[in-house]
Amino acid sequence: MPKSIVKARNLKKEFIIVQSFIDKIQRKPPLKVRAVDGIDFDIYDKKSMALVGESGCGKTTVGKLIMKLIDTTSGKLEVKGHNITKLDDPRKLKAYRRTAQMIYQDPFSSLDPRFKVFDILEEPLLIHGIGSSMKERRKMIDKALEEVRLTPPEEFIDRYPHMLSGGQRQRIAIARCLILNPDFIVADEPVSMLDVSVRAEVLNLMKDLIDKIDLTYLYITHDISTTRFFTDHIGVMYLGDIVEQGPTGQVLDNPLHPYTQALLTAVPEPEPDRLDRIKEIPIKGEIPSGTNVPGGCRFHTRCPYAKVICKKKVPKNKQPGKQGHLAKCHFAGEIEFKVKVKKLADDGKVAGEEIIKFSKITESEE
Repeated sequence: MPKSIVKARNLKKEFIIVQSFIDKIQRKPPLKVRAVDGIDFDIYDKKSMALVGESGCGKTTVGKLIMKLIDTTSGKLEVKGHNITKLDDPRKLKAYRRTAQMIYQDPFSSLDPRFKVFDILEEPLLIHGIGSSMKERRKMIDKALEEVRLTPPEEFIDRYPHMLSGGQRQRIAIARCLILNPDFIVADEPVSMLDVSVRAEVLNLMKDLIDKIDLTYLYITHDISTTRFFTDHIGVMYLGDIVEQGPTGQVLDNPLHPYTQALLTAVPEPEPDRLDRIKEIPIKGEIPSGTNVPGGCRFHTRCPYAKVICKKKVPKNKQPGKQGHLAKCHFAGEIEFKVKVKKLADDGKVAGEEIIKFSKITESEE
């Protein structure tokens, strides 16, 4: 069995909302946002795990907890066998951040506009005392640029970020991570700000680096259709909790949780013969507030299959299918997912409706 690089157990993060003056006078208890609410997961050596879900479900917070950008409220977080939950020693924290890096979502704001590419890539080397001379650091910078396929390096070394395209900026951000030779990278929606044509190039680049330099990724995204191509394991987050997780192919081909099925239903279908129909997303409404998480199953307020037990009892992980495929649903493996489809006439009006069984993401959508 592969070695676990990152291990989280009952990981929690709560944010306290700042009270107004009137609330303080009335001595109201402060509200707490349960951003990450007791999740468990493992990320294995030279593998990639995806966290998917709606905006506000806690995906980015998990990445920040792993990077020690924010402190955990409770639970345990291990990286390469070392407990980093309460890591606060500045020297140890600096050493840890050399081995764990983060690619941010927006390549237009994550790079200092006053720095040239050379300065951007030299800065982490100077911070960690790598390279005894300018000449040695220049060799490392050239190598990092070549690894992200920005060649020849001398054409990019003296450019400012505003002189680069979006794809080139994100490659510079990736090179900034790689130059420290990390073991683990948190990629927080690394391609969501890029053109569709550039996304495939960047994901291909990141995937090639897994074997080339022994990288492990946590891939945070709301685009579930890219996870089959890029990741080995997937965790589906809803309102601070991982409601389903398992090998990517198993989860996408056989979703056990209604929320996962709804996310897959929302993926656009590129086939020309299906453009005359509209799938109706089976869940309605907005995600509840993290300050007032529903009792029982937290998804029951939006679930089309909810029963009385879902409102009263918190579901535990069930494994009705293959090994390692878990879902927090009382009826996991028992629900036959169905989707309402509206057929459109030539004039764009609804010509009829039908109920079809849920179909998985097709190969063409990877």
